[in-house]
Amino acid sequence: MQITRVLTAAMLGLAVACTSVQDPAPQAPVTRTATQAVSATGFPEGFETGTKTAYTLGSVTLGSGSWTLDDALIGNTTADHKTGAQSARVRNVGKLTMNFNTTAGAGVVTVQHAVYSTDASSTWELWASTNSGSTYTKVGSTITTSSATLQTASFTVNLAGTVRLQIRKISGGTNRINFDNITIEQYGGGGTPPPTGTGKKFLFDGSHGELAGNADWVLDVDGGLAVSTPTPAQSGITSTTPETYWTGAISAWGVALAKQGHTVAQLPAGGRITYGDATNAQDLSNYAVFVVDEPNVVFTAAEKTAILRYVQNGGGLFMISDHIISDRNNDGWDSPAIWNDLMTNNTVQANPFGFSINSDNVVEDSNNALVSSTNPIMNGSQGLVSQLSFHNGATMTLNPTANSTVQGLIWRVGVTQGNSSAMAASSTFGTGRVVIIGDSSPADDGTGSPGNTVYDGWNENVSHARLHLNASLWLAKL
Repeated sequence: MQITRVLTAAMLGLAVACTSVQDPAPQAPVTRTATQAVSATGFPEGFETGTKTAYTLGSVTLGSGSWTLDDALIGNTTADHKTGAQSARVRNVGKLTMNFNTTAGAGVVTVQHAVYSTDASSTWELWASTNSGSTYTKVGSTITTSSATLQTASFTVNLAGTVRLQIRKISGGTNRINFDNITIEQYGGGGTPPPTGTGKKFLFDGSHGELAGNADWVLDVDGGLAVSTPTPAQSGITSTTPETYWTGAISAWGVALAKQGHTVAQLPAGGRITYGDATNAQDLSNYAVFVVDEPNVVFTAAEKTAILRYVQNGGGLFMISDHIISDRNNDGWDSPAIWNDLMTNNTVQANPFGFSINSDNVVEDSNNALVSSTNPIMNGSQGLVSQLSFHNGATMTLNPTANSTVQGLIWRVGVTQGNSSAMAASSTFGTGRVVIIGDSSPADDGTGSPGNTVYDGWNENVSHARLHLNASLWLAKL
């Protein structure tokens, strides 16, 4: 964030000596009204509980319920490709079969798969039953597994009522497949997937201290508050409307999306982050992308579940962090700690996105960018991205073992384009997508609320607007 440019090295050193928010003490989650989960109860199934060490036919109790494993076992060796400690391993024409029903139907189902060790490729299918396993019907196409890293297969099941699933290896032979992280989206009895269509809906968070201190990371401020609907009305935006149409420091971002026919809204202070809660007009299921720019209030346990389920079931999450010791409201939490807490301290999945935020403070103009003619974030419809400027931001460490889809986009100057010192990154989780940028400065358009000192990072170089807009459209699956 650029407001910290005036800090001298001595002042920063004093802050480090006197205050530490690198590893804040855990805070008790705030009790919220329970919301209806969109994933089927007990899912995703990651095979982390239960033990079955032989291929012989048998049942095992997993986190989601009892499964029968036929010519299959629970693998935990270094040759088993997995997220976490365990995954299922199937050989010959083995099967993984649920011995229980989901009671809210099955919408989109995703399954991660990889060849075991260095085995050759195999094929498999997903089958579904609506009569408690008496008969099964094949869903979707036959899948070929050929990669030694986990890939995600997605199936549109769309069956209401009671449903159980079966995974069948059909290619026979001794080549084995690892299966992990099975997700089932409720159908006809829970939340809904993000909206589809050309014009997408974007929700910008204003409920987690984005206006704390000198921060101004919202679209619009009216009467000192981030309101749900920015004013004047979005309908008045034309191709020539300036970003000063709204008064938040990231209004340029919102106005640019509106000019392309998308709808933007804010979650105000006091707003609820839920997923699948029909009583909340701003439930995440109503939006294609959720943007959270430098949160300064830790997410509650319920909010973390809602955010992760939203992404897992197809939503887009745009995460923006800032540097270490950027606690604007002096509550013991800064944005790197808040984001890391979301990813490590939740009931859905540890390290779901495959990256963590480092405890650093970087000031740097970097052109160490991923060069790709096909990457839609770095070379998308809004133009080529070749640079990113940090004015006190944090870098990320990537962990492809936790999530094989994680991709660095821009790195610090002189750093090998690998897993260290990434300034921006992307990944997928379930059927959703995630982008992270480690500094709030590039989104800052320099015209925030009266009394706040902000700087124009949006127009600092052409890559900043391109990066944010390309990433927004990718997250919205456009």
